[in-house]
Amino acid sequence: MSSIYILSSLILLLLLRVPVAFSLGGLGLFLLILKGFTLTMVPLALFSAMDSFILLAVPLFLLMSNILLKGGIGHDLFRAVQSWVGHWPGGLGVATIISCAIFAAISGSSVATAATIGTVAITEMTDRGYHRPFVLGLVAAGGTLGILIPPSIPMIVYGVITEESIVDLFLAGIGPGLFLALCFIGFCFIYARFGKGYEPVKKASWKERWDATLLAIPTVLLAAIVIGGIYAGWFTPTESAGIGFSVALVIVYAMRRMTWEKLKEAVNDSMKTTVTIFLIIAGAKLFGKAITLYRIPQEISETITANISQPAIFILIVCVVLLIMGFFLESLSMLLIMMPVLYPSLAALGIDPIWFGVLFVVMIECALITPPVGLNLFVIQAVAESPLSEVIRGVWPFILIMLGTVLLLWFWQDLALFIPYKL
Repeated sequence: MSSIYILSSLILLLLLRVPVAFSLGGLGLFLLILKGFTLTMVPLALFSAMDSFILLAVPLFLLMSNILLKGGIGHDLFRAVQSWVGHWPGGLGVATIISCAIFAAISGSSVATAATIGTVAITEMTDRGYHRPFVLGLVAAGGTLGILIPPSIPMIVYGVITEESIVDLFLAGIGPGLFLALCFIGFCFIYARFGKGYEPVKKASWKERWDATLLAIPTVLLAAIVIGGIYAGWFTPTESAGIGFSVALVIVYAMRRMTWEKLKEAVNDSMKTTVTIFLIIAGAKLFGKAITLYRIPQEISETITANISQPAIFILIVCVVLLIMGFFLESLSMLLIMMPVLYPSLAALGIDPIWFGVLFVVMIECALITPPVGLNLFVIQAVAESPLSEVIRGVWPFILIMLGTVLLLWFWQDLALFIPYKL
């Protein structure tokens, strides 16, 4: 019964718009006081939440993505891809998704990916007559690739919570990430065939392609260093983030795209996001400590194993819950609230935690573009200066594509597990 009261209290605090970090931390502290547990565990829990070498990757990846954003690297990347595929049917949409996929392989951030590519792609596509809701939905959905194609900040946090291999999680995200990108590209072709009219882009000359590609080569090399270094085992995800940040800094200064003022803005933006993420992690750690002492995860795990014998039913329930939670919670909060409760049940049901992590990330991708609290919706609204309703109208086909990918992941688990386990 206490499980229902505690979870109801948390939902109430979130509905009252108490910040997630303070909802989790405050409720956790109250539960510890209520049962008379020693409060010395509070600073210990907060310190242990921050004392993680792996979590150093979060601010470093954020710094890297913000430096690239301030340096206008997304513009070069989009122009290069557009020069090769822009003349295809729906080519600008294809260029947008490919650019999002490449930038996702650098930044690890959905918001940074959507904002960087959106600043260029939205104007280009709407000027060519593409239906505006389609354009806004495409960029918002393309941005979600930033948390699936490695490196991925949510996967880093998932690995910290569950103590699973972050390298395996990164590798498992490649297959579904590329598949999802291909599905988005396929939808662009369908739109071009059956959608409203648009003005085709003239095929670029070889000189134009060469000039555009030359500017984008440093960005592609940066992605290769970050991902290739992790895959080859040359460095850890945290070291990869540090190397990526250093190389990104060299690139933008070598291209004379960075000033002291822009660097300060990039550091300041990264600091704000990092503080927000770490406060949520600290609050979740305290809340997790409290509910563990109350035996909430154990009770839920026992209830699940006693009443749900089929993994398919468990996955279905989890997906429905995540879909509902995505209407009012952002992705990282969902991860930090749900995983301490769900993770103990995975072993009993024979569910691979690496595969489950990828499925979980695809579901929280949906949360990034589902109203009313989809973070990417607000990012695209701000970039495009459009009504939120216009962005929402454009994202529904992509939400259905994501849910279809979840279904495929269930029936074909090697989509995620082939690279880390069999390659």
